[in-house]
Amino acid sequence: MNKLIYSCIAASCLTVLSAHAQMNAPTAPAADPAVAELKAGRDKIAADYKADRAACDAMKDNAKDVCVEEAKGKEKIAKAELDQKVRPSDSGARKVAEAKVEVAYSIAKEKCDDQKGDAKSACMKQAKADEDKGKAEVKAMKK
Repeated sequence: MNKLIYSCIAASCLTVLSAHAQMNAPTAPAADPAVAELKAGRDKIAADYKADRAACDAMKDNAKDVCVEEAKGKEKIAKAELDQKVRPSDSGARKVAEAKVEVAYSIAKEKCDDQKGDAKSACMKQAKADEDKGKAEVKAMKK
């Protein structure tokens, strides 16, 4: 009989505790529209990147390398622009500009790989000069 009483008491306590926990459970905060927009944007960027990357698979040699660099660059710039759109700031604007400079440089370097000798050297120097100019413009944004 004592076991039956203890079992009933334990069951009653569990029921009360369960009901209390449900009543006091924190409600989910309303979804932040910025977070939802960020997630949707990131999903779209990822899908675009996969499609761009798949288009590169049909190419060969350096053309494929250039295509892959362009796909990666497009993704990097899109992410920076999305972050700037969702949370606008001067820092975000600089990050977008920096991403564009970095991407342009990496693509230019990859394109230079098609050339040989002095032409390649001149191409790399031009790419570096363009990168330095872009970095200087980004630095000027800070002031």
